[in-house]
Amino acid sequence: MDKIIQILEELGLPFAYDHFAEGEGPDPPFLCFRCPNSDNFAADGTVYFPITEIDIELYTDKKDPETEKKLEGLLIGSGIFFEKTETWIDSEKLYEVLYSFEQEARNGK
Repeated sequence: MDKIIQILEELGLPFAYDHFAEGEGPDPPFLCFRCPNSDNFAADGTVYFPITEIDIELYTDKKDPETEKKLEGLLIGSGIFFEKTETWIDSEKLYEVLYSFEQEARNGK
């Protein structure tokens, strides 16, 4: 998880795990990250290779290709293979660009 926090700090935008406390959310752009699942590899009836799924969510009030490119460069530069999706959240009037990937849970690779 340290590597993810380092990447987010280097990007220079406000970020929080899962969400900001009610009333404390910053103006966009901002990020949230979370670990919604695991995809562990099992052997001999035990977790042999623990893997954590990680989501980084970039929220913007207008399309921001420059910030996306910078975040993607940091992820790629750290050797992280990601999938990217985008959606407009009408109720919040925000774009959410979601970066999803897996990370070895033992040593944060």
